[in-house]
Amino acid sequence: MIDIHAHFGNLCRERYPARPPLSPHQLVDRMNREGLDIAVLLPLESPEGSWGYLLTEEVVQARNLYPERFIAFCCVDPRYPLAGQFIDYYVTNHDCRGFGEHVNGLAFDDPLNLALYAKCEEHGLPLVFEISKTQYCHDDAGLPRLERCLREFPHVQWCGHGPGFWAAISGDDDGKPGYPKGKVTPGGAIDRLMERYDNLWLDLSAGSGYNAMTRDPDFTYGFVLRHWRKMLLGTDIVSVNDRLRILPWLREMPVSDQIRAAIGDGNARRLLRIRPDSTEPLASAHQA
Repeated sequence: MIDIHAHFGNLCRERYPARPPLSPHQLVDRMNREGLDIAVLLPLESPEGSWGYLLTEEVVQARNLYPERFIAFCCVDPRYPLAGQFIDYYVTNHDCRGFGEHVNGLAFDDPLNLALYAKCEEHGLPLVFEISKTQYCHDDAGLPRLERCLREFPHVQWCGHGPGFWAAISGDDDGKPGYPKGKVTPGGAIDRLMERYDNLWLDLSAGSGYNAMTRDPDFTYGFVLRHWRKMLLGTDIVSVNDRLRILPWLREMPVSDQIRAAIGDGNARRLLRIRPDSTEPLASAHQA
């Protein structure tokens, strides 16, 4: 299996020592115990993104320690004056295969964010993003800012994540923050966007993805049958003792082995253009 959304480091400083730092070695050990073959390492470089920082160079260093187990993404705060050159450097010199985790205090379609998306399109980088309605890469009910970007940057593969994104699985999403419970109303923005745009993918990680997949099991089954070819397994692990609830969900989901294998591994390999049973690219790692 491939985890499309993993972190390590000292990202829970305000809860230390209850949530102790996670080292790359401990992450590999946890992957071994959970049956995860490869993890995509996502830096966190914006002050709003976490209670700590995980720098791109730390991710590259960890990938170099375990090149068979880790794939490195790069990330940079859009307010950094040399953000574009930063992406160029880490893609060209350090084989960063994507961008993310993209989470900052600006609107999703703020001009500074748009400049990052243009750079991702230039390099053919998939982009893992978080939307949190009022805080991180914020959007409005119905996700119109995200839709603008899906349309303007068709060669970016957008991997959606976060409470503001996953709340839009329901047609009655009102744009308020949080983790909605209860029945899902048909006609949500995610279904609509998945039907219209081939460049949107679904990152199942964290409490937001798990909540979306478990709040209404009857709806979830049909949703998975509609979109399984674009669904990506992710954990959003940040600490030693984190519960990874999406893993038993996937194992127990009443779907075919084909669908389970695609969500757990095959879709990520298509997205990342990597060979079967390897982290090696099928062709240039920088192709769209």
